[in-house]
Amino acid sequence: MKSPKILGSGGVSSHISAASGVLERFCVAFITITMRPLILAVLTALIAGFNLVPQAFAQPAVEAASPAPQIVWEVKNRFRLFRNEADFQKQVAAYRAGSILAAEEKLAHDTDGRGWAKDVYDKLCLDAAGRITPTCQRDGERESYLTPDDHRVVIKLAGPVPTGATCNWNFDDGTVPPQQVSAPCSEEVRVRLRYGKPTIASAGIVRPDQSVDSVTTEIRVRDLLIAGLGDSVASGEGNPDRAIALSDDGYCFRRFLGSSASEYFRPSRAGFQGLKACDDTPGGPGRDVITAWARAGARWMSAACHRSLYSYQLRTALAVAIENPQIAVTFVPLACTGASIEAGILGGQRASDCPISGTCASSVPGQVAQLQEMLNAAKKQNASRGLDLVLLTIGANDIKFSGLVADIIIQGGVERSLFTQGGMLTGLPEAQKLLQSDLPAGFAKLRTALKPFVGGNLNRVVYVAYGNPAQQNDGQACPGGRDGLDVHPAFTADANRLKNVSEFVNDRFLPRLKQLARCEAGTICRDPATDQITFVDAHQPSFAQHGFCARSERDPVFDRECFSEKGESFDSDPVSAATQPLVCDRRPAEFKPYAPRKRWIRTANDSYFTAMTFPQGMPTVMQPANLHDATWGAMSAVYGGAIHPSAEGHAAMADAALPAVRQVLGLSQPAPIEAEPLPPLTPASR
Repeated sequence: MKSPKILGSGGVSSHISAASGVLERFCVAFITITMRPLILAVLTALIAGFNLVPQAFAQPAVEAASPAPQIVWEVKNRFRLFRNEADFQKQVAAYRAGSILAAEEKLAHDTDGRGWAKDVYDKLCLDAAGRITPTCQRDGERESYLTPDDHRVVIKLAGPVPTGATCNWNFDDGTVPPQQVSAPCSEEVRVRLRYGKPTIASAGIVRPDQSVDSVTTEIRVRDLLIAGLGDSVASGEGNPDRAIALSDDGYCFRRFLGSSASEYFRPSRAGFQGLKACDDTPGGPGRDVITAWARAGARWMSAACHRSLYSYQLRTALAVAIENPQIAVTFVPLACTGASIEAGILGGQRASDCPISGTCASSVPGQVAQLQEMLNAAKKQNASRGLDLVLLTIGANDIKFSGLVADIIIQGGVERSLFTQGGMLTGLPEAQKLLQSDLPAGFAKLRTALKPFVGGNLNRVVYVAYGNPAQQNDGQACPGGRDGLDVHPAFTADANRLKNVSEFVNDRFLPRLKQLARCEAGTICRDPATDQITFVDAHQPSFAQHGFCARSERDPVFDRECFSEKGESFDSDPVSAATQPLVCDRRPAEFKPYAPRKRWIRTANDSYFTAMTFPQGMPTVMQPANLHDATWGAMSAVYGGAIHPSAEGHAAMADAALPAVRQVLGLSQPAPIEAEPLPPLTPASR
C-alpha cells in the first residue's frame, strides 16, 4: 500500500526533523548550565512532545489502522407476498416510526384515513379468488412462490471505499460458473443468488493507481415459511383492503314483516345506478343488478374468507421481513372468517362472500387440507422445504361468540324473534357449556393436526389471544345503548347482557384459552414439552382502553359529529332520508375507515360504512330476496365486521405477537428506532 506523499521521505517532514534536532541540542546545553531542576523537567517534556510531531508524519506505520471495507448485503422485496419492491419499501419507511401500531398510524395519516392496502391488494402473489399462485411475477422475474430457486440480493461495500475504485465482484455457489460483475465500488450490485446454498461473495478493489485489495464474505439467505390460520379475527374481518365507497344519497331497506312505514334509509354504495327505493318488483332484481351492486363493493385479498392485508398475522410476518434484511418471508394466509376448529381448520366451511369477478364458490376447503396440499407441492420441488411458524387465533366461533354479540344488540321484536328461531342468538349458558366441553376436545384435535407441520413441536405455533371488545377506561364494560349501533333500527346494546358477556370473556373465556394452549388446568397434553403452544396476550391491557364504545376528542371529525352517542345518527323521515340519510351536515363519503381513533373495535356503524357486506355466502334460507331485503340489512351489520378489531387493533396485536415470534424463530430484537412524532391531525383529516 503506497503512502501519501506528505508521509514520504524529504520535503516538509525532513525539514521539520532537522529543525527539531538543532533545537534539541541547544536546549540540552542550556539546561545543563543554567536551568533549575523543575524547569529542566518541564522543558524535557516539551522537547519530547515536540519530537512526536515529525515522527507522526514520518512514520505512518504507527498510525491507528483504518477500518477495512466490508461487504454488506440484504434481500430485496423480502416479503414475498408483495409483487413490487416499491410496496415493500413503503412499509419499511413507515416502520421507522418505531412499532407496527405507529407504522399503521403513519400510513393512515399518509392516506388521509383511506387506508394503504387499497393500493396493494391487487399486486400480490394471489389469484382472483385469493389463493396463493404457484408462480408469481415479482419485480420483473417469475418465481416459484413456495419454493424459490433464488433470491434477489443487493450487495455493496461499507466503510472507507477508495474514491474512483472499481470493484470486480465474484459470486460462487460451487455449482455453477461464478457470476462476475464489474462496477464502481461506490455503487451497489444486484444479483440473484441460489437458495439453499451458501454463496462466497468477493470483491477485488482496484484503485486508480492500480493497487488492488480484496474482501470476501459468505451469503446465505434464510427463507421463512409462515402460515396464518384461524377465524375472522385472524383473517382481518371488518377491514377490507379497499373499503366501500359511499354515495351521498340514501338506500332503502325494509324491516322484517314491516310495511312501508317500516322502511328506513342508509347511505348507498357509490357508483351503483340501480333502484334505491324499496318499490322494486316482487321477484327482485335481475342478475345484472346484483352484478352492478357487487362491482361497487369492497375488495379483499380473499372475498370468500374476508382476508385482509390489515390482519395481525400478515402485519407480524411483514415486520419480520422488515426487521431482518438478510431473511426472506414467504407468508401463506389461510385464516377465514366464520371458521371454527371443526368447520374451518380441520374441515371445510361455507364461503362468506363472493369475488367481484369469477366464480362464486359456495364453500372453502379446510385450512389444514389447504396447507398440506401446498407443502406437498413445495416438497416435490425442494424436499427440505418445511413450515417454520404458524400464527393462530381460533376458538370464538367454537363457543358461538357471534351469537352472543347478536343476543346483546338485537332488541327489535320481530328481528329478535326471527334470529332466535334461526339459531342465530346464543345465551351465556350455552356458550359456557361449549367452553367446558367442546372447546377442549377441539383443541386436542387441533394439536394432533398441527404437530406434523411443525416438526412435532407445537412451540412453533404462536397463538394470539383475543382482546375484550367491550371495555373502556381501565377495563370498565361499555354502558350499552345505541351508540355505534343505530345503523339498524332494531339494534341496541342491552347493558346487563353486555356487562355479563364482558365479564365472561375476561373471567372465563380468555383464561380458558390460555390454559388450553399451555397445557394447564387439566388440559389433555400427551407431552407438555412439545404440546405447549406459544401463547400471546400482552395486548389485552391495551384493548381494555379501546373497546367499541371508546371515544376521544382526537377521533375523526366525522365520527364526533355524525355518529351520535344517543343513537340519533340517521334521519328517520323516509322522504328526506332518501337524499340525505345523515342527521349531521356532512357527506357519508367523508367517513374515513382507517383514520386513527380511540376505539380499536369496529361498531355496527363502522362495519356498514367500511364494508357494507352483502351476505351472498350465507345459507340459502338466509339469502336476501332482493337488495332491499331486511335479511341483509341486519346480517351485514352483525356479521360484516362489527365487534372485530380495526386496523389499529390488529397492529397492536401484531406488536404483541412479534417478540414471541422472534424468540421462536431465534431472531434478535433490532436496535431501537428513534421515532419522530406524527404531525397533529388537521381538523379536515381527523
